[in-house]
Amino acid sequence: MTPPPFAWHTPWPAPAKLNLFLHVVGRRPDGYHLLQTVFRFVDRCDWLHFAPRDDGLIVLANPLPGVPPEADLTVRAALALRREAGDTPGVTLRLDKRLPLGGGLGGGSSDAATVLVALNHLWGLGLPRQRLQTLGLALGADVPVFVAGRNAFAEGVGEALTPVDLPAAWYLVVEPGATVPTAAIFSDPSLRRDTPAIPADGWRPGFGHNDLEPVACTRFPAVAEALSTLRQVAPAALMTGSGACLFAAFSSAEAASQARAALPAGFRAWVAAGLDSHPLADVN
Repeated sequence: MTPPPFAWHTPWPAPAKLNLFLHVVGRRPDGYHLLQTVFRFVDRCDWLHFAPRDDGLIVLANPLPGVPPEADLTVRAALALRREAGDTPGVTLRLDKRLPLGGGLGGGSSDAATVLVALNHLWGLGLPRQRLQTLGLALGADVPVFVAGRNAFAEGVGEALTPVDLPAAWYLVVEPGATVPTAAIFSDPSLRRDTPAIPADGWRPGFGHNDLEPVACTRFPAVAEALSTLRQVAPAALMTGSGACLFAAFSSAEAASQARAALPAGFRAWVAAGLDSHPLADVN
């Protein structure tokens, strides 16, 4: 499918990601954890809208409840791009939020990456993706993969990326209704930090686990309960990121939808297709 042209006043997608596995393989002297994971984009998205301003201001039209605009990753991304490029026009940002906060789907990081890619294009800055990835890393460890735009095997703190080709898959994703702070999971003393590393070409679909999952399940009973329920219909289900969302992979949309129908009433769950690449991967 040919992607639509992206311009002012058209919606720009910020897709979710899933961690198909997530191992903590060590820790740097500065306290940052060393990870190995595979990022997969899926076709459920937040949407961002951009409108030019004549006053030079960067304005978020609809701040998230409890998040000051200056702390919002979309505003921070726009300001970072302005600092890099020098004088830029103003812009009004509007975020249509569909991905849950604290869900492990990378929503905030994806939003920030879409702002970097979109404003680089709309402002005509012409910065290369690698430079945008560097700017994104200062905003969050997951931002670079969204900027790079390819499913990837990631190492380091998540910024060392090796593109991977992944088979077609559909995912049943469950939102347990909990908000899991990433910092709380990584700071937990019970977190395993010594899973043996593997070479990037040693990973295959179905390999691995999520080292953060036991901590999240212990600290957030809603995650544990939802994961137990999901595994009754999909035994290989995993948590994504630091939680709270859970997912299971299927070979067809029909199979994923049938598994969703088998879940108890009241479960918030949805089916998404795995993407071969980010919808904005080829935007210059």
